[in-house]
Amino acid sequence: MTRPGLVVAGVNRLSVTDWPGRRVATVLTQGCPWHCGYCHHPGLCAVAAHGSPPPGDAVPWSEVVAFLAPRRRLLDGVVFSGGEPTLHPGLLGAIDDVRGLGLDVGLHTAGPWPARLARLLPFVDWVGLDIKHLPSRYPVVTGTIPSGRRAFEALTVLLRSGVDHEVRTTVDPSVHSRTELLALGTHLRRLGVREWVLQEAMPDGASTAWARTLAGRRLTDVLDDTDLAWARRRSAA
Repeated sequence: MTRPGLVVAGVNRLSVTDWPGRRVATVLTQGCPWHCGYCHHPGLCAVAAHGSPPPGDAVPWSEVVAFLAPRRRLLDGVVFSGGEPTLHPGLLGAIDDVRGLGLDVGLHTAGPWPARLARLLPFVDWVGLDIKHLPSRYPVVTGTIPSGRRAFEALTVLLRSGVDHEVRTTVDPSVHSRTELLALGTHLRRLGVREWVLQEAMPDGASTAWARTLAGRRLTDVLDDTDLAWARRRSAA
């Protein structure tokens, strides 16, 4: 079984954190249009040229299905992560394959393509959407000017869909201030967000240049314990 238009960079065989409360396998896809300093999978950012064959270290989709099939009773589902899964036109076919095994489907996305996300949402059971900053401040995180507009369009699409989800923000002390995060919280509440998770930015796996900028600072160096009491906090990004 092959899935043209899908490049799998790796598989995490068991996770209880990628979809909180569920036992899942996580499929990591190759490629992301944004370049966040705190990304702990920077090797997954590179995007292959259109029409080029998958890299030699790509995992064939047939191997992923062969791994999942005998474990369908041990797992609750599969999460597609990355990288940015919605980059791949073959993602929907892979989702269909997973659902055909009787497994639920989760999706991690930063929402760079809201229309693509809208087409996928009827076929997924849960979404973890990364909202990285206030819309106007997105470029300091992603390095891409239109990223804020696209991400908040994706948030609107997700909220209207009714699909179970959480919104997550990785708190990077090098680009987030307390004032900005409080403003972001107010903005998200006004949009209708009720499940917001503040994640700790961690140096593990991230670029050494960004880790030096972080200089050991933590989420608690930006926010007081009483700030944003309605949001949950997660110790690792």
